[in-house]
Amino acid sequence: MITPRRSADRGRTKIDWLDSRHTFSFGDYYDPGQMGFRTLRVINEDRVRPGAGFPTHAHRDMEIITYILEGALEHKDSLGTGSIIRPGEAQRMSAGAGITHSEFNHSKTDPVHFLQIWITPSTRAIAPGYEQRTIDEAKARAGFATVGSPDGHDRSVKIHQDAVLSVAKLERGQTVEANLKKGRHGWVQVARGTVTVNGIALAEGDGAAVSDEAKVTIAANSPAEVLLFDLA
Repeated sequence: MITPRRSADRGRTKIDWLDSRHTFSFGDYYDPGQMGFRTLRVINEDRVRPGAGFPTHAHRDMEIITYILEGALEHKDSLGTGSIIRPGEAQRMSAGAGITHSEFNHSKTDPVHFLQIWITPSTRAIAPGYEQRTIDEAKARAGFATVGSPDGHDRSVKIHQDAVLSVAKLERGQTVEANLKKGRHGWVQVARGTVTVNGIALAEGDGAAVSDEAKVTIAANSPAEVLLFDLA
């Protein structure tokens, strides 16, 4: 069963420095029918104007993954971490028992466009942590590259949950497949382009819940960048 979540149906926060689209309930956007999917709690598509960003704020008990589409994002946190995240890289921050951080557009001239993803951890109050990895570009273009996983395989960031996040960067006409073991669920998020997922058409910004499907087949109708979550 494939259940699309259309881009136009997402929530939105738009202020002078931020334009954010919310796949699931977040902040002032609340929809009791869209509170997440399995352990996937947040997918926000954020665009931040040059030089602006999120001032220091607190999190706890959440695995937060940042995936850059365009531009560069500057991160600072209470662990003493200072980093810049660019396309082709993934960041994982485990909020755990509590952490504060800030995120700002690193550029004074160009916007930054990114996805921020929250996954609920399997254990509460773990020690906060930070990790940043380069995504395997060749694997992403040949099929799927692992972005995040419980064991950090294939240079992925480690997620403290039974969840695997992968990305495929597809040319028009390219098809990739992923198997879902019995009892597993998937979420597909289209970051760029247009695709079909098991025959269902999805456009940029669309997502889809996948349940009771042994295989996920993604066919690109245009150059596309697609995230796939494998969830318990």
